[in-house]
Amino acid sequence: MNYARHTSDILNEIAADAHGVRVTLGEIVSSLGDRGFALLMVVLGLPNVLPMPPPIPLVCGLLLVVIALQIVWGRRHPWLPRRALAASVEHDKLDAVLARATPVLRKLERFSRRRLSFVPASWELRGAGLLLLVVSIGLVGAAPIIGQIPMGISTCLIGLALVERDGVIMALAALFGALGLALNFGFILAVVKAVMALV
Repeated sequence: MNYARHTSDILNEIAADAHGVRVTLGEIVSSLGDRGFALLMVVLGLPNVLPMPPPIPLVCGLLLVVIALQIVWGRRHPWLPRRALAASVEHDKLDAVLARATPVLRKLERFSRRRLSFVPASWELRGAGLLLLVVSIGLVGAAPIIGQIPMGISTCLIGLALVERDGVIMALAALFGALGLALNFGFILAVVKAVMALV
């Protein structure tokens, strides 16, 4: 997995090359090439890094669960249902998300190094798949904003860590995932306590 182009460059190229008012997920997936799994994590994680209304976290979480299971089962290329591939976003909104995300991605890319080069790529991918599975399940039931944003950050970092083969970024992804799970658990506990108090 020795790639010359960074994640931020590829995502911005996809947005620049897309034609029309809306961009479909299918168009994005077809442009990802041999980094499909890793870049899909970033694509589906980014909407959750910003405060987004329901059902965006739920939909992204479910798609990420599908992707994580495929990685764990050993698929080499991602598969998504036709209905999911037909989903689209306004080109202007995609550009706005990328404009906010690109500076952060580029800072992480400058920091990243090949720190997992000694680990077989298949092991690395399976490990990332397991971590993604936990995070994506958490994202499906994430509390709005409170739990959603850390899960989105974690997902993006997992994808970025895979592209760069960086164990430090993967550790950061696990940290944000744990933070998101803790916040979601705390939110659920607070809701249960409030309901019990009313009863």
